[in-house]
Amino acid sequence: MIRVQGLTVAYGAVKALVDVSFEARTSAITAVLGANGAGKTTLLRTISGLKTPVAGSITHDETELTAMKTEDIARMGIAHVPEGRGVIGEFTVEENLRLGALTAKLNAKQSLENQYERFPILGERRRQHADQLSGGERQILSMARALIANPSVLLLDEPSLGLAPLITAQIMATIKDLCASDDLTVILVEQNASSALRIADHAVVLNVGHVVANDVASVVAEDENLRQYYLGMVS
Repeated sequence: MIRVQGLTVAYGAVKALVDVSFEARTSAITAVLGANGAGKTTLLRTISGLKTPVAGSITHDETELTAMKTEDIARMGIAHVPEGRGVIGEFTVEENLRLGALTAKLNAKQSLENQYERFPILGERRRQHADQLSGGERQILSMARALIANPSVLLLDEPSLGLAPLITAQIMATIKDLCASDDLTVILVEQNASSALRIADHAVVLNVGHVVANDVASVVAEDENLRQYYLGMVS
């Protein structure tokens, strides 16, 4: 479980998050939604140690994260898949995966084979350079690189960005399956609110750094005010 309490994060005089509190449970998907500039990416960057908060706490199974180094947070089993996928185009699929395997608890060979079994398309493309993959394949590679170290928490930043609706649906189904099969705590940041709410168990809605909703995903999905004013969804 990830517990965020009273989290405030600033860039100079500008507060990106203000007194944010919520819990992300194990074996559940928590969707973090909101418009551009709502603070979604800042939230993930703070959880993974890339940004230091002004106030508040973030705990993972009672361990405080806010004073820890990014690499130590990663070694604890908190994997962050950033917006834009972040694979290295000049590296092959396998070379990208081997980067993720550096902190794997299994040996590298076994870790690679586990991901090829989970995502057969990566096994087929293992010798191809990442910049030769489609957008959906690069997103799968990004997730596999995070999963190869057997994390307990998966932070996903806009996994549907730039993908066609059919590919987005496939990626969302994959995230849902991963959460169920691996007992993951998943925090899913998305601008595509409809797709995220279809697979999420819980939803947090941010508006210019403030929490405006923190409820079961189905309740958020049915709230017309949230849909219209904060999520850009039309009935």
